[in-house]
Amino acid sequence: MADDERRHGSGSVEPGSTDKRVGMETLRDRGVDPEELRERLVDAIGAEFSTYYYYTNLRMHLAGHEDYKEITEDARLEDRAHFELVAPRVYELGGHLPYDIDEFMGRASCPHAELPVPHEGEEPDLSNLDAEGVLEVLLEAERCAIRTWSEICDMTQGKDPRTYDMASRILQEEIEHEAWFVELLSMERDGEINPAGHFVRGEPGEAPYSTNNRINDSA
Repeated sequence: MADDERRHGSGSVEPGSTDKRVGMETLRDRGVDPEELRERLVDAIGAEFSTYYYYTNLRMHLAGHEDYKEITEDARLEDRAHFELVAPRVYELGGHLPYDIDEFMGRASCPHAELPVPHEGEEPDLSNLDAEGVLEVLLEAERCAIRTWSEICDMTQGKDPRTYDMASRILQEEIEHEAWFVELLSMERDGEINPAGHFVRGEPGEAPYSTNNRINDSA
């Protein structure tokens, strides 16, 4: 059979090789270090996973503020969607998630969104916990996420369209989340109207930008 020398029929990766990935080599050719990128992604989704866990706790402690709980629930579930969206990309880049949860949480690119109260032993002192304190933690967590995904966007824009697409979609939702908590904290703490244009999602945690559309109903 004659050789078929079409333009992209071959390259630096030998046919049948599983030692290298063309998807990684093309990134390298375009100025992206795929190994560094995948480690940054692990750190970024470690923060999303951590936030999902801690937002669960923060939401539980917004007693008497059902509207705040509802908005926090949207942010909580959408952060889980961010983790699930990007985790496969780590494996596409030849990596894997840490096998130990403590290592994973230790690598998170943002501080844990813990209850803003002192801890006495294993139990937090809830006597001075209020909605203002919880909203401040939520707001700063979203700001850290914006910085994280902006960095990923900067690393990949014009070079890695797959990762950039994911990071850009996540970033859009994180910017929305920040605006929500600015609005709530402004009113709760300062009595100021600082509108965010928040609308209830069709379903809690709908994640309109970061949830992949299903190909069919059986997906």
